[in-house]
Amino acid sequence: MASLPAIVEIAKPKAIEQTVPLLAWPGWAHIRYATLLSIANTLWFVFVYGGMDALTARRAFRVPVHFPAELAIPFIPAMTLFYMSIYLLFWMAPFILRTRREFRALVITMAIAIFVGGIGFLLFPADLAFAQPRESDLGIWSALFHFADKLNLTYNLLPSLHVAFAVICVAIFAPRAPLAGKVLLWFWAAMIAASTVLIHQHHLLDVATGWLLALVSVKSIFDRFASDSRSSSIAS
Repeated sequence: MASLPAIVEIAKPKAIEQTVPLLAWPGWAHIRYATLLSIANTLWFVFVYGGMDALTARRAFRVPVHFPAELAIPFIPAMTLFYMSIYLLFWMAPFILRTRREFRALVITMAIAIFVGGIGFLLFPADLAFAQPRESDLGIWSALFHFADKLNLTYNLLPSLHVAFAVICVAIFAPRAPLAGKVLLWFWAAMIAASTVLIHQHHLLDVATGWLLALVSVKSIFDRFASDSRSSSIAS
């Protein structure tokens, strides 16, 4: 039978692990590193996303990616707030992934998801089937909606990278959070995904493929690069 001091020693690492906060200041060196990687990944996104949108504009071929019943989905302009909240997830990343290994793995995961998304846009050039909302329907959300709409460009529907990015972040952040945090993060991801349809920026198939792309990317890319980096750092 184990003695009381031995039990305390065994329990100590677990107690310490549970007190690690989800969000914490990582230091200026990490912020600079995260900023440089984020800028590089943003330029890659602009190249692929903007390039595929411009290419689709010059093609006559289109693939329908919506179901007729979707056109009855109501337009809810207030959901633009959830839609734009994805940028808060991005800003949180260096304060949750506080090692270069983890943050680098996140950026690589997103970069590869962008590449796969670009292939999807190339293979499935599509037009949004929803009609443009009337200005009178936008209310107080008019400025924010138009800003979001301009960022989205015109094409690039399937898969939804907006959904993919949100789910990638949440799938990586959630295991580091307590139970309440996990529930909140996944609710946030679900609301961002729902918002893409409820403000008529995406169709259901776009959302489903974006969500799937994210889960596959985290499992096959983030987990691999994070663990490989950890193994090599331990070995060295």
